Amino acid sequence: MRILALLANRYVFFPGMFLSGMFVAGSALIAGCTPAQSQAETSAQQTPAAKRYQNNPAVEAFISDLAARHQFEPSALRALFEQAKYSDAVIKLEQPSPTPAPRNWHAYQSRFLNAERINAGVHFWRTHQAALQRAYQEFGVPPEIIVGIIGVETFYGRNMGNYPVLDVLTTLTFDYPARPNQLERGALFRKNLEAFLLWTRAAGLDPTRILGSYNGAVGIAQFMPSSVMQYAIDYDGDQKVDLYTSVVDAIGSIANYLRQHGWEAGRPVIWEIASDNGSLGIAQAGADGKIEPRRKLRELIKAGLLLNEKIDIEAESDTLVNIIDLPIPQQPTEYKLGLRNFAVITNYNRSFFYALSVYQLGQQVKQRLQMNETSRAMAIFPPLAL
Repeated sequence: MRILALLANRYVFFPGMFLSGMFVAGSALIAGCTPAQSQAETSAQQTPAAKRYQNNPAVEAFISDLAARHQFEPSALRALFEQAKYSDAVIKLEQPSPTPAPRNWHAYQSRFLNAERINAGVHFWRTHQAALQRAYQEFGVPPEIIVGIIGVETFYGRNMGNYPVLDVLTTLTFDYPARPNQLERGALFRKNLEAFLLWTRAAGLDPTRILGSYNGAVGIAQFMPSSVMQYAIDYDGDQKVDLYTSVVDAIGSIANYLRQHGWEAGRPVIWEIASDNGSLGIAQAGADGKIEPRRKLRELIKAGLLLNEKIDIEAESDTLVNIIDLPIPQQPTEYKLGLRNFAVITNYNRSFFYALSVYQLGQQVKQRLQMNETSRAMAIFPPLAL
């Protein structure tokens, strides 16, 4: 694959943003937040947003590290970070609500499983059927999973984010809010800031002009910069990777991402649990919120759990599953069994609600597409009157 390198002054206009291209390079990881970050935190709170990262000790340490390991020009990075602005909006979005609402599966589900998004998914599938089928054949990821991810992430490319990615990643690297997971999250964004700078340098992009989500994800696939570098591919054969305007590249990149994270071709995503009180009681007792499947199906069957599925229980007895709990205020909690492929989807977003919404949206789009095709066939070839 040839890396796309465009001149910094050659921009392509997209609604709400300017870009000059996308590319894939090698992976890069670095250590977490430096002690200088916490030492400078108090004084940084007093610094105007436009000057916050100028002469900042944590930023200077980061610049020195990149200069040593990746041959960046320190003066160029200092000039860049002088333009980076602290984003109060991003910090507020990253902060947990002071009065969190109870988890509500139905409320979350309704954001994505609605007629408008399902119909848009049908149109998307029809338009890109060839690429979806090719990805299925080459990566083993069914079209409905890719359609579900793109539908949930960006409403099929309509909502790719309007936050300056440089501001987002700089803010979340050097000013991540004080929380129990501050070091872990700060290190994650630091890794992605490094990946972002490597990516834009190699492609000749202006880092100040790339827009994305409030946590720095970009394009139709909403890949973080480190994922762009590791998993994005040129799937339309034009010798460049473009996750903003090439839907085909996005389809291939998502399929590659899922396969690299352990997608099992031809295997289910979930199994439905029967609705009898005994099965629901076993599910309730065993639901621990863990993502990875670690219980053998036979253990749950032996305890008395029943499935609302036509499967060979004996053949699947050693299959590892986890119990997915879906709380709904003032209503009984719903439960399902998640298999390995369900856990793979959560690499995008480690949430039961997210992964199940992706799966169910894809299934709804598939069913609607099949219904439409059946109706069209009957209109062309009506049944014979007897």
